[in-house]
Amino acid sequence: MLANHTNEEKGIQTDFQNKMTYADYLQLDDILSSQKNITNHHDEMLFIIIHQVQELWIKLILHELRAATEAIENGVMQPAFKMLARVTRIQYQLIQAWEVLSTLTPAEYLEFRDKLGNASGFQSYQYRLMEFALGYKKDSILKIYKKDQEKHDILKKAYHQPSIYDAAIKALARSGFDIHSDILNRDFSKTYEADVSVKKAWKHVYENTSDNWNLYQLAEKMVDVEDALSQWRFRHMKTVERIIGHKVGTGGSSGVGYLKKVLDHRFFPELWDVRTEF
Repeated sequence: MLANHTNEEKGIQTDFQNKMTYADYLQLDDILSSQKNITNHHDEMLFIIIHQVQELWIKLILHELRAATEAIENGVMQPAFKMLARVTRIQYQLIQAWEVLSTLTPAEYLEFRDKLGNASGFQSYQYRLMEFALGYKKDSILKIYKKDQEKHDILKKAYHQPSIYDAAIKALARSGFDIHSDILNRDFSKTYEADVSVKKAWKHVYENTSDNWNLYQLAEKMVDVEDALSQWRFRHMKTVERIIGHKVGTGGSSGVGYLKKVLDHRFFPELWDVRTEF
């Protein structure tokens, strides 16, 4: 841990002229100079930092989800459980960020909102990568980034890759469950839709946990991730509603209306359906 202690307490050498410092390692000069206000309003700093912090946390979520997916594909479950547990902890940091942003009142936001132009959280390509990693794929998303070739190429590659749920379903098949071949060989660029064979397999896992402990643990870790994401989406929607009501969002999005609509999407549908059936 990078903790602060007095030099006397730790006997640390104070001559850092030829050594890497805390600020060097974390590139603090770059990070702390990246808040570029476009107005003189006091609360714009809050708005910028909240969104920058969220992007950093999402970057770490993507790092963990990719590694967890690879681990599951390789049948190495324990590291995947740790990574998914970390994702959930990160998500609760994201949820709490909305509590901080909600201290921004409608009158305060209006002082600088019209200076944001077309900038919108709707354009967060990292958030879209997170949706892709979890299995939500829509061709319309790629069109948003058509003018930014670098980001478009990154998104397009992720768009055609299997999600973490696809990896989990293949883990079911490797364990001997009869999963329909069209699910195992499906087009990964399409949003996953619930399948009877997958639900039957998860039902058996939940009814026989001691015989399928790794798969049971995997299911619960994934439910944790989706549950936390739903809470994040809800807090996002309520924070936006609290600050701008039902106005059109920056960048032309439908604002609260869109955020309410996506609340109903389920990434891992059978893991929720099976709770009614066993």
